[in-house]
Amino acid sequence: MASFSKYRVGSKFRLDRIDPAATPFLEGGEDSQREELDALAIELDKLQNLLHAEGRRKLLLVLQGLDTSGKDGTIRWVFSRTSPLGVKVTAFKAPTEEERARDFLWRCHAVVPRAGEITVWNRSHYEDVLVPVVEGAIDKEQTRRRYARINDFERLLTETGTVIVKCMLHISKNEQRVRLQARIDEADKHWKFSLADLEVRKKWDAYQAAYEKALVATSTEDAPWHVIPADSKRHRNLMVARLLVKTLKGMKLRVPDADPALNGLIVE
Repeated sequence: MASFSKYRVGSKFRLDRIDPAATPFLEGGEDSQREELDALAIELDKLQNLLHAEGRRKLLLVLQGLDTSGKDGTIRWVFSRTSPLGVKVTAFKAPTEEERARDFLWRCHAVVPRAGEITVWNRSHYEDVLVPVVEGAIDKEQTRRRYARINDFERLLTETGTVIVKCMLHISKNEQRVRLQARIDEADKHWKFSLADLEVRKKWDAYQAAYEKALVATSTEDAPWHVIPADSKRHRNLMVARLLVKTLKGMKLRVPDADPALNGLIVE
């Protein structure tokens, strides 16, 4: 059984030591892999029901990754059997004028999970220590302060009952090339493609460096980062699903004690 420990970010972490094409969590043939993913999705639905019933704690899944790394696909497959009533997804785009007029964490506070809820962030506050760094919009000292504010923010969430799971979907430059080309060649995928994607791709090495620094600076005991090898879409989905199920089971969720008034009650 594969271990998550190798993929958990620590102080000596190096992103280039993680092979994006690795598939340690794929076992058996394709049929058994699909069956396992479906079983995990069903189990996740049951655990989400327990989380809702308990009504005290929350779970926040943060998904980060370069273009085409599969954030949308991960959400679609991992939560394929989960009730939409219990899962809320927020996609973070480039900050609006109103958001830029405030501190960079302002837009995050309004979309943190409620008690009993799973919330997924498709991109997140980490965009504010990636894009501005690569584009030179903030210097090293400003970046360091943002790392500290992120750690403070996540500590606030964990201390108030939120369990945070942070996944960086790690793909290779060649796999991104293949996926971008598919968006160009296949008419029904044109809507996914932007010429700006090619400009970002030219800064591949700079983004890899920015990711590595951000992951190391913000992977804490209560809110660690896990790097998910994501060249294989099925492996990506299985690894994230397993991590979520493992996390929710570790929370030891339980339904509240029954109201004593229900003892012997007969519905007529």
